[in-house]
Amino acid sequence: MKYIINLILLFFAYSLLGWCIEVTLKYIQFHRFINRGFLTGPICPIYGSGAALITLIVGSLSRVESGYGTTFVLSLLICGAVEYLTSYYMEKRFHARWWDYSQKPMNLHGRVWIGNLVLFGLGGVAIIHIINPLIYRTLNVFSLSAKTYVACILVAICSADFILTHFVLKLVKIGVESSEADNTEEISKEVYLLLSDKSVFHKRFADAYPDVIYRTERINARIAEVKAETDRLRKEAEQRIEERREQVADRLEPATLIKNDIIRCQDALIEMFYDEQTASEEMKILKADIDRNKERLETRPLSKIMVSGKRLNEE
Repeated sequence: MKYIINLILLFFAYSLLGWCIEVTLKYIQFHRFINRGFLTGPICPIYGSGAALITLIVGSLSRVESGYGTTFVLSLLICGAVEYLTSYYMEKRFHARWWDYSQKPMNLHGRVWIGNLVLFGLGGVAIIHIINPLIYRTLNVFSLSAKTYVACILVAICSADFILTHFVLKLVKIGVESSEADNTEEISKEVYLLLSDKSVFHKRFADAYPDVIYRTERINARIAEVKAETDRLRKEAEQRIEERREQVADRLEPATLIKNDIIRCQDALIEMFYDEQTASEEMKILKADIDRNKERLETRPLSKIMVSGKRLNEE
């Protein structure tokens, strides 16, 4: 019981810390306060969930392995899975993507990327080996009943906040599904206006996530159609370029090289069928005329250059 209560309080502590980090980063970016929490209250549950899972899983393996490397790898995998699954669920549930790393290097479907994963690993090391001992030392000062009372209050408040946020997101989903726009920018404007006309809770959500990417089935179909058309045009362009290249190569080949190819093939054919012992006098005379004309051709300067060029090409 004590472990579970401590884990719940740990969840809320890291959710609050994550909210502070998000608000600070957005303040640096926009120079104004923006409540970046998914919920209305000052918490970011995704941070608390990641920290709680790291504490639970890494803590259970502490008797076997508790090194920094193990903590780093497990934290990277755990938090990466939490971020990916959260993004996937939110997109499927509400037709919206709250973050997109498609332009980042080494990303997985735009939901996670290597930069964040490394930070998750380092954060996990800090959680297990630095921050958690301080939090547990503080929690041990209070009695179990006091911690249980605080944990129950926080869970009740968070549950009410989640229900309120659910209705806000349900309105977002309805706005996305009823939109006639065929691009996410237009849908974003419509949803923003829809939320702005509602209560302060709806306005807060609209201000907190101005860069949400909304995708309906219509937009997904349009994206797939554009991609298929782009691939088709690319293949046609490549085919035309290849055909054009072959045509240009045929036109640029000198006539002398073609004549040399014919002579080479004729020589090979003569070697296959001509036998000095069985050949008639007429065949011998014809063969001698061919050899003499070949010698005359090779003695000409231009011919020597072209023949030499041909030999180089063959080599």
